[in-house]
Amino acid sequence: MSVAGLTLVSHALCPYVQRAAIVLAEKEVPFERRDIDLARKPDWFLRVSPLGKTPVLLVGDEAIFESAVICEFLDDTTLPRLHPANALERARHRSWMEFGSNVLNLIGAFYNAPDEQTLQVRAADIRERLQQLEAALGSGPFFAGASFSIVDAVFGPVFRYFDVFDTIADFGFWDDLPKVRRWREALARRPSIQKAASPQYPALLMAFVVKRGSALSAMCREGAATSST
Repeated sequence: MSVAGLTLVSHALCPYVQRAAIVLAEKEVPFERRDIDLARKPDWFLRVSPLGKTPVLLVGDEAIFESAVICEFLDDTTLPRLHPANALERARHRSWMEFGSNVLNLIGAFYNAPDEQTLQVRAADIRERLQQLEAALGSGPFFAGASFSIVDAVFGPVFRYFDVFDTIADFGFWDDLPKVRRWREALARRPSIQKAASPQYPALLMAFVVKRGSALSAMCREGAATSST
């Protein structure tokens, strides 16, 4: 089965949108990308997104929401398959996709941490998850070895956050994690992952963080003040 007439409703910073865009690119499925402002959600968007969140994949007149569901739909209907053929291994991959969503939640808690102490605690939470990934990874270059999978599509946007965070300060995320570092580097070179976010993404994310009024926001402002003197 093939699908046509696809529109991916997105937001410029949404990592869940990037998952779907990566899967579409890996499958070489043409689609239109329509960005919206989540602070001013248009009425048509609220009609197709019951939860008021991105992404939404419009398939003709039908709307599919939630990134994991979108990725599963695309894998069911288009080639090449990105999930393993073995049912048990496929379930394992789905578990690690959910693990990636948990890491994204921790990232949100990190950039929203109200003070330095909480920021360090949240950084340690992320570090713990990265250590679990280190134990789960094989020889690479991707999660499942030589084959790119939907788990890779999930973690490409996760690692993209750290391209910005690492410019703010060294939080010790990557110490003694050679497999995770190599995986991150391999994903960063993947064209589908590179193209899933706009070239303005780093600047947009930095501006977003600065506006949070958090401990990380203060570090960004201090860094900008230091570099301008």
